[in-house]
Amino acid sequence: MQTEQSPPDAPATPLKRALTTPLLYFFILGDVLGAGVYVLIGQVAAKSGGAVWVPLVVALGLALLTAASYAELATKYPRSGGASYYATLAYGPFAGFVTGFCMLAAGIVSVAALARGFAGTYLTAFVTLPAALVAVLFLTVLALLNARGISESTRANVVATVIEASGLCLIIGLGVWLVVRGDGDLGRLTQLGTPEKGPVSAALSGAVLAYYSFVGFETSVNVAEETRNPRRAYPRALFGALAMAGFVYAAVGAAASATVPTSILTGSDGPLLEVVRAAGAVPEWLFSAIALVAVANGALLTGIMCSRLAFGMARERLLPAFLTRVLPRRRTPWAAIAATTALSLLLALTGDIETLAATLVALLLVVFFTVNTAVLVLRRDGSGNRSAEGADDHFKVPAVIPVLGALSCVLLATQVEGAVWVRGLVLLAVGAALGLVAARRGSS
Repeated sequence: MQTEQSPPDAPATPLKRALTTPLLYFFILGDVLGAGVYVLIGQVAAKSGGAVWVPLVVALGLALLTAASYAELATKYPRSGGASYYATLAYGPFAGFVTGFCMLAAGIVSVAALARGFAGTYLTAFVTLPAALVAVLFLTVLALLNARGISESTRANVVATVIEASGLCLIIGLGVWLVVRGDGDLGRLTQLGTPEKGPVSAALSGAVLAYYSFVGFETSVNVAEETRNPRRAYPRALFGALAMAGFVYAAVGAAASATVPTSILTGSDGPLLEVVRAAGAVPEWLFSAIALVAVANGALLTGIMCSRLAFGMARERLLPAFLTRVLPRRRTPWAAIAATTALSLLLALTGDIETLAATLVALLLVVFFTVNTAVLVLRRDGSGNRSAEGADDHFKVPAVIPVLGALSCVLLATQVEGAVWVRGLVLLAVGAALGLVAARRGSS
């Protein structure tokens, strides 16, 4: 059987190049089709009204702009570190540290939140255990799988992605069935707006929440160094996965809105379970099991991103050097895995993560704005900025795309609540202070 090989001029790396295009595709798809959609639809409906599919489509279009910038940089500089590395090349180590810090903080909090979510309503369909115990066991198992190897982790992701995608397809199928048998209302699909907001404002407000459901794509740049022939594989996997996720999300949103009254969707913490209940043909425990797989898969992939990002930042002397330690045989960054898992566990055990979780979108918008502008800066790079793996045959987008991507971040930022920005700016200030220390250490 023919296998996908790295090109002979691929840069040397201590990490194992084990990801093929299909594995990378499922990595991105699995991260984007994460646990968020299982609880997101109701929140989007509260912002936009019954036409949930509209903000989902808007969010997809905005996400594709930034994804294109990531595709150019990931194929030009296929290294762990992702956005942090690109910001360092474009703006220096201080900007690189702050960008990486935002990504790392968002990822660690996300894993902690998913650990807490795993111990919630869906798990109680099978067993009731202390949330703290579940968090410890859950994160330990994920860390061990992460440390075992990138290929093993991503193969587990393929299985999990198929399961969670089947759950979403089930919702689509049940929605069609309910409409056909006369229990749906297609009129809700055109109800865009709320008593407080007009159609445009409602679509943008909903798009902020919907945008979060697409942002899993940025984690994939941190495994570009472990991908075979990333200049060829990455754009195909990225755009293919986002297109599929966008189609599934829009169909799920339409199915939920057409079959469940908007007031019920907005008041439920398990909105897709309301579709299952309305249909009455599928056991609720089965859908709960699928949701648990989705939560676990999202945590696994985000944990992989966090560990690779920490590894990349440490290699660039932005974090302590011990985080670059790699298992000799497995060639996985065990120190970075242990450190990021410990921080996620600390947050999960304290349980005080809701206020910090609300800043994730704001932090990611800062990161995405930096990445979009870095594309334009690095196109002017000379020998001083170009890394050894910078190449002329990388994926490239028209200059207008990163410009629109940066503007889209500004647009979405205006829709984020002020209280969220206050918390986000506090975290950014912490990152800036640590960044100054790292920059001085790097120059000494």
